[in-house]
Amino acid sequence: MLLTLLGLLPRPRRLLLLLIPAIAVAGGAVVGGRSLRRPRRRQQPDRPGAPSAALSAEAEPPQETAPSAGTGPAQDTPPRCGGLLAATGRFCHRHRRWVLAAWIAVLAAGVLIGGRVFDSAATGAQAAGSESARGSALVAAADPAAGTVTAVVDGPRVDDPAVRSAVTAAAHSVAALPGVVSVSDAYSGPVSGSAQGSVPGAALRAPDGRAGLVVVRMADGSSDRAVNAVAAQLGTVQQTAPGSKVTVGGDLVLSQEVKQQTAKDTRFGELVTLPITLVVMVLVFGGFAAASLPLIGAVASVGGALLAIFGFSRVMSLDTSVLPIATVLGLGLSIDYALLMVNRFREERGKGASVAMAVERTSATAGRTVAFSGVTVAVALSGLLVFSSPVFRAVGAAGVSVVVITVAAGLTLVPALLGFAGRRIKAPAEPVADDGFFARTVRRVQRRALPVALAAVALLMAAGAPFLTARAHTAGAEVLPASFASRSVADTVQHRFPAQVPAPVTVVVDASPAEARQYAAQIAELPGVAGVRPAQQAAEHLSTIDVLVSGDPQGSRVQSVVAELRDHRDGLRTWVTGDAATVVDFKQEIVHRGPIAFALVAAGTLLLLFLMTGSIVVPVKALLMNVLSLGSSLGALTLVFQHGWFSGLLGFHPAGGLESYVPVLVFSFAFGLSMDYEVFLLSRIKELRDEGHSSNRAVELGLQRSGRIINSAALLMVIVFAGFAAGQMLMIKEMGIALAVAVAVDATLVRCLLVPAAMSLFGDFNWWAPRPLKWLHGRVGLREHVVLPPLPSLRPHLPQLPALPQLPPQLAARLPHTRLPGAAAAKS
Repeated sequence: MLLTLLGLLPRPRRLLLLLIPAIAVAGGAVVGGRSLRRPRRRQQPDRPGAPSAALSAEAEPPQETAPSAGTGPAQDTPPRCGGLLAATGRFCHRHRRWVLAAWIAVLAAGVLIGGRVFDSAATGAQAAGSESARGSALVAAADPAAGTVTAVVDGPRVDDPAVRSAVTAAAHSVAALPGVVSVSDAYSGPVSGSAQGSVPGAALRAPDGRAGLVVVRMADGSSDRAVNAVAAQLGTVQQTAPGSKVTVGGDLVLSQEVKQQTAKDTRFGELVTLPITLVVMVLVFGGFAAASLPLIGAVASVGGALLAIFGFSRVMSLDTSVLPIATVLGLGLSIDYALLMVNRFREERGKGASVAMAVERTSATAGRTVAFSGVTVAVALSGLLVFSSPVFRAVGAAGVSVVVITVAAGLTLVPALLGFAGRRIKAPAEPVADDGFFARTVRRVQRRALPVALAAVALLMAAGAPFLTARAHTAGAEVLPASFASRSVADTVQHRFPAQVPAPVTVVVDASPAEARQYAAQIAELPGVAGVRPAQQAAEHLSTIDVLVSGDPQGSRVQSVVAELRDHRDGLRTWVTGDAATVVDFKQEIVHRGPIAFALVAAGTLLLLFLMTGSIVVPVKALLMNVLSLGSSLGALTLVFQHGWFSGLLGFHPAGGLESYVPVLVFSFAFGLSMDYEVFLLSRIKELRDEGHSSNRAVELGLQRSGRIINSAALLMVIVFAGFAAGQMLMIKEMGIALAVAVAVDATLVRCLLVPAAMSLFGDFNWWAPRPLKWLHGRVGLREHVVLPPLPSLRPHLPQLPALPQLPPQLAARLPHTRLPGAAAAKS
């Protein structure tokens, strides 16, 4: 879908066809051309002696009849707007009941079906096709177990007879449960089942002798029910051994808790942000009817997004992070697009248009901006498809599909809702004044354009400087707060069971056991290696060697060891894997594929903005400003989540680095959102420029007329992101905080200060392009400004009233109303 979309960009009409949702076509097929709405009463010409239609209680209000200018009779068919988007608005308004029913069905299906996407979601991310991923796949294929359930028995001494009896009985009971491959405890090592991967009993005792581990290895495909049964059986130790405390964790329990908490955080974000955004929109629009429409559109968009993500989960592996990321994107964009549509509808109503005409004109103007903005966001997210890692591809594919769905909701559902609630939406009493806060701000900036531009650029560069010290990190149990059982078990193993701490580097060797042991001895001599655990045979001619490195398990020293191991293979087939190797492979993928992705996104963005503006200066300037704006969000991400700023307030413990893939996701999403606001502002400026205003005046009026809606949309977007950042999952916090900062900086510092200053410095050169490109733009350009037909006069046609009778001069002279007929003559 995306490749087809990008291939058709030079053809505007086909591009817009892609954005017309299939639901409108289906509705048209069902209706068969018939409108389910009551036929509009045609206004009859006034008859002598009959009451005027404009004054009749049964007639529609004057603003809905929209008679023609002058004193002639009303027109049955007011002038229509041309274009595909205007036709879409007319269709959705005319068949609004069918359109609403279709979106209700989409929402219901999304809730019922899409909610199961977590069942197939995977935790953890690896660079697909990398050496670390191939090595892990080899070990997983040779091991009959897919994961472990680990119980920490703490309190009395391990040799306590009651504890020993309780643990041994529970271990034997667990070994008999379905899906269990092997069970190891602190007393006898392997209890039953396969000895492969089992742990000696001595390694499962804490050095102080007051805690022990029970490690249960589960077969591949074990259900959550099987894992819960094992956990429940291990929990009985606490009941039969007085004074003991049992905490059950392990990677399988961690996966369960991550999925459950991600779902909870997603629901929490929706429940928190929707009421707050409703209050803000009531303040923006001054009424509940207008404020509720964006929320209805947002909820429907989320339902469609769930369906799309569920579909992707059937054909590709999705990380648990995909759903909240897609949800927050769908909520933010749908609210933004609906806000833009409702605001333009109110403007048209304020000019005197009927509800039907206002919907049509809104679709032709604001609908075009929504479609164009959606394409720019989709192009930005499409850069993720360049990467080979499943997490990037999944987020990119899901993100593009969510953008398409939000655009479809904005172009079909919102016009239908406006048809239902249009008369209840309060129109502005007067248009936006050409002089106000934003206009005065622009004039002040233009008087000091160079200092303001230099100060803004310096501030953005300083805000982005901390990202230069960012360190990649692959989080394990740290993604959850310390209160979770799996996190508690991981922390306990880390501090009290050094022999069970996962090695930062694991070497998979395709060799005989003797050759593997010999190679392990050679690894121990490499610089930076603190120790090597005995080689473990995973299969015939396949062994694993755990390499220990002192210091940070994912720091620069261990990454140097990874490079050494990959440079010195001693003639053997080896695969270096582990968390440290995964970080190295992610960094290499970003370094190798990142420039290609950015080049494609930049080229697509420059092309789109050129097609809109006809200039090559404005697109290049917008691209550079967006990069500066994104640097500030990445800098804030580093300060908060690597260095721990405000960690207590946000409720997390810093892991000392950033999740490896989060900066790439932040860049893609924030770049698309920044271009979203760029389109909002440039569309107004270009429209005013085409009307003949000077460049500086166009910027001043453009920001004055669009600044309020841009800042309102940005505020709502920040609320959405902050609501999701209030959850407990670390990755969701990182995305929420970074995107909230990016939107806030872009809507204020960049759009209100840096853009006016830069455009003032360039002047008329903003709109320059070589003559061949000017000719090309004249042929294939996408114009934001739509020439609308004039609105008919809304003055009601009252019947001719007879002249007032002439008063007698004596009576008129006694009255104070000097303007009554005859009064002037009487006074004289």
